[in-house]
Amino acid sequence: AGVGIQTACLGLYCGRTVLSVNGSVETYGDCGVCPRGQRTDDNKICRECMGSPDRYDWLYLGFMAMLPLVLHWFFIEWYSGKKSSSALLQHVTALFECSIAAIVTLVISDPVGSLHIRSCKVKKLSDWYTMLYNPSPDYITTVHCTHEAVYPLYTIVFIYYAFCLVLMMLLRPLLVKKIACGLGKSDRFKSIYAALYFFPILTVLQAVGGGLLYYAFPYIILVLSLVTLAVYMSASEVESFKDLLVRKKRLVVLFSHWLLHAYGIISISKLDKLEQDLPLLALVPAPALFYLLTAKYTEPSRILSEGGNGH
Repeated sequence: AGVGIQTACLGLYCGRTVLSVNGSVETYGDCGVCPRGQRTDDNKICRECMGSPDRYDWLYLGFMAMLPLVLHWFFIEWYSGKKSSSALLQHVTALFECSIAAIVTLVISDPVGSLHIRSCKVKKLSDWYTMLYNPSPDYITTVHCTHEAVYPLYTIVFIYYAFCLVLMMLLRPLLVKKIACGLGKSDRFKSIYAALYFFPILTVLQAVGGGLLYYAFPYIILVLSLVTLAVYMSASEVESFKDLLVRKKRLVVLFSHWLLHAYGIISISKLDKLEQDLPLLALVPAPALFYLLTAKYTEPSRILSEGGNGH
């Protein structure tokens, strides 16, 4: 260690830790990996992450928090079907599990005991993949400088998923055993088994594609909300506004998709300019209205019959 920076650190993410501060003079350590909660500045010095997540960061964390909840709801609905009236209680339990997991994750994050978190600003895509930028000065020895440059946006998602899984295993089996009487013994736990599959998949997805998801999630939300709404309305044979009003469940699904669509629009616009961005939310019902207005013209049986008459 010495006073000042002796030689420039190689690599994008290698830095020198501050060992001591004497007035305006700082003593630095050797060039290497920054401790957790720090990242390099422009001078390759490891500095504490003292910022707060901006609006887009919170929207990203919200998206990652919604993924397991939406999958829980999908598989609960899928395996409950029409046999059981317990689906609603399971939906509420899944929401409770994910909400408590999110609160606990925020509380134990630095600063501990607060719902606020301190973070480093995401500057570019490579910040998510520091392990790919370890320098090899002599092409033989690799200097390992892998650290969480986007602290804590990368690891906080893993912590949240772990709490979701633990809470599910503690609460859901007891609940399902008590209330899912309408299902067979082999069916009642299928939604839990599904979660044991999709949680590892979500974990790998975050580990490998966290940075890509960070930049692409608003567009993923918009595309998925459009596709799933069209598939649901087609499968449910909804062709008019009257068909929507027949069952309350259809309205719930419709409004859920509208909320997702609004979330995607807000994530893209970031609501930086309210007078320009808020009117975009008026587009939320447009896909559903378009589907309902054009469904009768795309009825397969009608197309086939008209084609037959033409011949």
